[in-house]
Amino acid sequence: MKDSLLHPDRFFDPDPQVRGCARDVYRHIKDLPIVCPHGHVDPRLLAFNKPFPDPAELFIIPDHYLFRMLYSQGTPLEELGIPTSDGSVVERDHRKIWQRFADNFYLFKGTPTSMWLQYEFTEVFGITEKLTRGNASHLYDILQEKIDSPEFLPRALYERFNIEVLSTTDGPSDTLEFHREIRESGWKGRVLPCFRPDVLFKVASTQWQGTIDSLQQVSGISVIDYKSFIAAIENRREFFKEMGAVSTDHGVEIPWTHEMTATEADSLFRRALSGTATAEDEALFTAHMLMEMARMSIDDGLTMQLHPGSYRNHNSAVFDRFGADKGCDIPVRTEFTRNLHALLNKYGNDSRLTLIVFTLDENTYSGELAPLAGVYPAMKLGPAWWFHDSLEGMIRYRERVTETAGFYNTVGFNDDTRAFASIPARHDLCRRVDANFLARQVCRHTITMDDAMSIARALTYDLVKKAYNV
Repeated sequence: MKDSLLHPDRFFDPDPQVRGCARDVYRHIKDLPIVCPHGHVDPRLLAFNKPFPDPAELFIIPDHYLFRMLYSQGTPLEELGIPTSDGSVVERDHRKIWQRFADNFYLFKGTPTSMWLQYEFTEVFGITEKLTRGNASHLYDILQEKIDSPEFLPRALYERFNIEVLSTTDGPSDTLEFHREIRESGWKGRVLPCFRPDVLFKVASTQWQGTIDSLQQVSGISVIDYKSFIAAIENRREFFKEMGAVSTDHGVEIPWTHEMTATEADSLFRRALSGTATAEDEALFTAHMLMEMARMSIDDGLTMQLHPGSYRNHNSAVFDRFGADKGCDIPVRTEFTRNLHALLNKYGNDSRLTLIVFTLDENTYSGELAPLAGVYPAMKLGPAWWFHDSLEGMIRYRERVTETAGFYNTVGFNDDTRAFASIPARHDLCRRVDANFLARQVCRHTITMDDAMSIARALTYDLVKKAYNV
């Protein structure tokens, strides 16, 4: 095999002074434990601790970053083995899927996916050949041999990656049985649930009554009005917290917050129970429930995450055939200053609340989010996320928020991934970006080298542990 394709100075500035400084800062943080406060790894993976089936199942099928690119270039998702909603037949020969991936690997040049995959191949699996059409089958065999070995079982990788804590994302009526299995297995890895109640707020959806039925069943509370609905949610939050949860997560298209009176909320909720709630009702109810989620977080201490600005399942054909989370969520322009005014004015000055706000709209970094986080003690800025968890996106994030919000009103990095093996690659990219950003400031004499070292540790480890209370 050839020498490693990963250059030791990758992502660092070509200026030799900055590059040398970045190396020193990076060495200071590169081996710190990984904290994953937000992601979508299936807890069954670590509960069962079985070998990954094969390279296609490990790299391609669970990672929409990867298969969405191939789809955009005309490869049907069926040919990549992506399961359909109706269970109809898709490609079952995973070696063929891997070959299609290798044939089109050039498409990822210059993308974060390419950076992550090369790290995974080299650092995780010890493969230093570049994946090509010609060596695809050979590399598939090498990968298969490795993932069949005990050293590549999920829990072994968790420990080798030096993960300190990993949070999943779970529905409000989830029984968390796999989290319980992990806890009762005696394994020392920390895998925490995260409470995501979005489906409970979609009162105009035809599936909403089913979510209420599930909520009643798991909470043991009969939901007959708004008051009992709130009691059921509080019951579930308490259960999640008992199971180790430290946060909630809320994905909304618009971060509008507005508080209704108890009478108004109950009236709207009764319309929902009768099946007559409108889209306008749903928007108003969601705005009100974000206020309620902040109130509950003050009461129970769960960190509140807000992920707005996504037009979910934009490609209807893909959604209808393959379901959600297939890479077809598209960013939309987002307004924060007015939309968050009600929530921040009521709860933003309360030090008991930690509200982490993310964005897909980079235009809001310097104009809205950084100024808001620079004023309200409860609000912190989530990292460059999703379409921006890339080399250039991370750089822009640091450049646009630091002058106004500083470093300490941010909360480190999260990988937001379902692709378990990519976790160290994503964190390594962020650590290198932060090291280089701080090195540039040192070389401009904006901060000292001692400052850079302490800030680097904070960005990598301290701030995320504080924000999520882990």
